[in-house]
Amino acid sequence: MAINDPIARSFLISASDNATMKRLVFILANAIFILLANAAQADHELLNRDILRGESLYHANCAVCHGAKLEGQPNWRQTLANGTLPAPPHDETGHTWHHDDNYLIEYTIYGGQGLMNRRGISGFKSAMPAFGELLSRDDILSVLAFIRSTWPDDIKAVQASRNASH
Repeated sequence: MAINDPIARSFLISASDNATMKRLVFILANAIFILLANAAQADHELLNRDILRGESLYHANCAVCHGAKLEGQPNWRQTLANGTLPAPPHDETGHTWHHDDNYLIEYTIYGGQGLMNRRGISGFKSAMPAFGELLSRDDILSVLAFIRSTWPDDIKAVQASRNASH
């Protein structure tokens, strides 16, 4: 196959040089390491949590709506007559992992509608109650760590990448 683009041809010729290939592999490996390290660092609040305590708190406070197996309520994407959505699953089939830790913490503290009001979004209806007066921040972090512990590694990595570096 002939390559007519002079830039692509020069890259392929230089990439065939063993030293150039080693440099490219080194640069790529370092870039991957830095990205993974930043994701892990951003995730620090949920590290080293008592997962069993988080599971217990989840079952005592969350499972009634989100399910004992984190499965959520049936038809959770369909708006109910009262304008709210059913509780979504917290397993990998839901959208919890689409959000950064701070959003999940605030959503739990203030409730869905409370958080949207705080962010200046009016007209949002949510059945998610506020747990800020019932659970401490530490409790909420333990619950979130439990939920995350149930996700496959690739989902954990995607969710961790959504967090700002600290």
